[in-house]
Amino acid sequence: MRGLESLRIATRALRVNKLRSALTVLGIVVGVGAVVCMVSVGAGAQAEVSEKIRTLGANLLLVMPGARNSGGARLESGTQPTLTEEDAASIRRELVDVRVAAPLLSRSIPLVAANKNWVTVVAGINADYLVAREWQVADGRSFTSDEIVSGAKVAIVGSVIVEELFNGRTGPGETLRIGNVPFTVIGVLGKKGAGAAGRSQDDVVFIPLSAAKSRVLGAVRGTTREALDFISIKVSDATAMPEIERQIETLLRQRHRIRADAPSDFKIENPADILFARGAAVRLLGTLLIAVAAVSLVVGGISIMNIMLVSVTERTREIGLRMAVGASRRDIRWQFLIEALILSLMGGLVGAVSGAVAAVAIAWKAGWPILISPWAIVLACGFAGFIGISFGLYPAHRAARLDPIVALRFE
Repeated sequence: MRGLESLRIATRALRVNKLRSALTVLGIVVGVGAVVCMVSVGAGAQAEVSEKIRTLGANLLLVMPGARNSGGARLESGTQPTLTEEDAASIRRELVDVRVAAPLLSRSIPLVAANKNWVTVVAGINADYLVAREWQVADGRSFTSDEIVSGAKVAIVGSVIVEELFNGRTGPGETLRIGNVPFTVIGVLGKKGAGAAGRSQDDVVFIPLSAAKSRVLGAVRGTTREALDFISIKVSDATAMPEIERQIETLLRQRHRIRADAPSDFKIENPADILFARGAAVRLLGTLLIAVAAVSLVVGGISIMNIMLVSVTERTREIGLRMAVGASRRDIRWQFLIEALILSLMGGLVGAVSGAVAAVAIAWKAGWPILISPWAIVLACGFAGFIGISFGLYPAHRAARLDPIVALRFE
């Protein structure tokens, strides 16, 4: 019963000074809220990075054209058209650890179907590109080898195209115009969602590469119609990626007849590295903010200790009276420890709710999965309780050491 009595007295004392109690726990609220928020945001960001890597395709390398110099200024990557289909074929043929090397040529072009129109990316590919990206055809079929070679007027569309041009009805068998050329839809791609740059990967139309060159994209590319936007390379073994990069660079430099002292006219990127770097940056920021939150928790603990010391001074006569009617020093100590624990746990609970709400808002704004870790909430609240007890020990010990006679005489 003594424990329940101490709890009742501690609760009543905190209710008497509601505003002071609320202000005391602000440091705990901020600290716990920051911990819960950043742990949840970090988990969501990591899940987003993993999902982006999954949608890109595993063990993927991109070979992109280099940058051209103009007037002494170096332009953006891709302005020097140097990659060809034969480069892709040579990579696939000569490097044993390369599963596929898929060329791609693309441009934004208006589409028309019946009375609807839509502007999207139209990409010329071969069947290997879907293998490299691990992209399934959800409805219909992929290109046949004859369609790739002959440049047939057939297309595979993303789910966004089906929604925008065909009102969501089944795509295969429909006809659309790419520029002024009619194409028949033979397949609808499985959904991939947003890519690393934030643009929907499902807003795309794939046509045979030969058709893109001869019927759609070649006419606007003039003398550079053979140049590719990039080559997607799928590697058999993830551990061999660095070695494959080196082999690709050596092979293409030989094919492009680049001198040993000259820079390459292409570059090789690992999309997963970029995503991992972004995830690492988010985790680093989260770690720094958690460290700041830990300082906030300590500051909150100091605030609790200061307020408890003030409370001991204000309630000296009350303490003396309790001792005079039979309360032990242990009872007094427990009363003030319970007050400190209640303050810290209240701050922890409010902070956990606030942190969870902030994490949901950030995840919704950033488009990340909402992953609120129950363990983060439990650990943050547990640490807040530990802070409350640790910083409440001295005031509780000081209250328990008061002489009841002196305390009763205190004015």
